[in-house]
Amino acid sequence: MTDTAAPGRDWAAWADDLSGRLAERAEGAEALRRLPDATLDEVLAAGFFSLLTPPAVGGEGAGFPLFMDVSRRLAQGCASSAWTLSFLALHAWILCKFTPQLQAELFAGGAVPLAPAPLAPTGQAEKVEGGYRIGGRWEWATGVNHSDWVIVNCVEAGAMGPRFCVLPLAEVSVEDVWRTAGMAATGSNTIVAKDLFVPEHRTVPALLLKFAPSPGEAIHPGTTVNYPMSATLGLVAATPALGAAEGALRAFTDRMKIKLQAYSGAKQGDLPITHLRLGEAIATVRAARLVWEDAVRLLERDGPLGHQTPLETLLALRLASADIVRLANQAVNSLAAAAGASSGFLNAPLQRHLRDLQMMRGHVMFDWDRTAQIAGKIALGQEPAASDLL
Repeated sequence: MTDTAAPGRDWAAWADDLSGRLAERAEGAEALRRLPDATLDEVLAAGFFSLLTPPAVGGEGAGFPLFMDVSRRLAQGCASSAWTLSFLALHAWILCKFTPQLQAELFAGGAVPLAPAPLAPTGQAEKVEGGYRIGGRWEWATGVNHSDWVIVNCVEAGAMGPRFCVLPLAEVSVEDVWRTAGMAATGSNTIVAKDLFVPEHRTVPALLLKFAPSPGEAIHPGTTVNYPMSATLGLVAATPALGAAEGALRAFTDRMKIKLQAYSGAKQGDLPITHLRLGEAIATVRAARLVWEDAVRLLERDGPLGHQTPLETLLALRLASADIVRLANQAVNSLAAAAGASSGFLNAPLQRHLRDLQMMRGHVMFDWDRTAQIAGKIALGQEPAASDLL
């Protein structure tokens, strides 16, 4: 797909404007289990998918603070839509870490490759002449309904680690399984490939993306392409959770100004218990925002170190990402408990934000018990494992 990045655009104003329309379309997006065409058309016209990609492939080369602020604002209207849009943009950035030959193929003619990236190594790769034969099944392919390509991860027999492979979407099967209580518009269906040949230039060892200079860094010096992949991905993914909590807080506040209690007829916004719940949520959302802002600053400070980013930074970013999602859920759970039965209707913004956040917290990067355990282990001087996703 081709989008038209607009240099000098006021992205914050653009995001605030679009956020309102995402809110209006949110119920329809849930029913569709994908982004509405109107949303995709607006985002393509604005050039959002090119926001992170570097100038060498026609992108704007924006920094992550701007990108994540836009994502946060969009999520105030619809977290599911914001998650999908930000992931597609981030995955285009990830593709800039791959070989120059693949980038020339994907970004030809000003195209922006849109690709889901189910990154768990649940496929298999076998080396053959000129490339690999792969097969497997990959879950959580966010944005697959709007994509041309797909990034999958395969275990390669005899290799030191998995291998990422980029495939044309037309060569794989998509299983329509995404029927969920929350995050429905992400359309995170399942990818299946059987005995598929992938040319060598469309692959890269996972070790080169995480623990060494990636192939793409040579053609994008001085850009964010060298930022650590897992830590960056985790913080980008946590950002819609903050936006959802901010959107839920606004929805609750607006509702309490007009809601009358059954039987008594009292305005709920006049009750001390409402003041208490709202005040607690304001404090909790503010705490999530401060954790997020601190993590964004840390990423900007140490991200340019690339594969040499200190373990302490990677851990701090992983912990912050999970903490943002934890705090967002805590705040919105409390608001929903005080909002009354009418907030449970499927078209109620507070209810949708609640379900989206509950779905987000199931992501492996946001498992609070697991993340806190990793932090404690490393604080005691023990070594991280590959499964710790740092």
